[in-house]
Amino acid sequence: MSSDITLTDKTIIVSGASRGIGEAIARAAAGLGANVVLAARKQEGLDAVAASINEQGGSALPVACHMGQPDQIDNLFARAKDAYGPVHGLVNNAATNPYFGPMLGVEEPAFDKTVEVNLKGPLMASRAFVAQAAAGASIVNVASVSGMRAAPLQGVYGMTKAALISMSQTLAHELGPMGIRVNAIAPGLVETRFASGLIENEELLKYMVDRSPVGRHGQPDEIAGAAVYLLSDAASFMTGQTMVVDGGFTSG
Repeated sequence: MSSDITLTDKTIIVSGASRGIGEAIARAAAGLGANVVLAARKQEGLDAVAASINEQGGSALPVACHMGQPDQIDNLFARAKDAYGPVHGLVNNAATNPYFGPMLGVEEPAFDKTVEVNLKGPLMASRAFVAQAAAGASIVNVASVSGMRAAPLQGVYGMTKAALISMSQTLAHELGPMGIRVNAIAPGLVETRFASGLIENEELLKYMVDRSPVGRHGQPDEIAGAAVYLLSDAASFMTGQTMVVDGGFTSG
């Protein structure tokens, strides 16, 4: 296998690709030669990202898709196959966190929505992916350091991310004989609209930054590098692992 990180002629589906980490991963993959299929709930945001990628010489297809709805996931993969043929990589990045507060205070609708998007979505997308995956395929699940440590005030979100890490490990064992690798990325605090509540809270931000050896929070592009490595053949001997990209936050 080549040690070069390239995605030339590969087709990659990225969920949650209209902004933040998902957008950064899609742009990085396109820059390495991939055809990227962008998924998120709102078509308008996807269209803007796809237009930018295409204008820069890449190849991007925007497909509106709610990752908690199996019928929409099936349509996403059908559109990808019609446009580019078999899919080589899947990045399960879409996530939600509608509740912030003590874990036992969560109301059932918020709990159900978090599980639907953060767990059911990646599982259903992985199933659709495996049904038509190309040889040497790779799944990358975007988890969180909140799934590896206690997550006060974000307990339900952290619980789903812990389960996503477990899912990655189990699928790695089940899909390995089929030539499909499955890994996870656990980002620390990254500056996105999704994490704006933490970034804008001076006390929480200080707590996170003070515990980080690099003394700052991360940027979406710094997660994208890990994702494209895991999607590429350079990571052909890596599966069932969780790559932590958190500026050293969990090292102490």
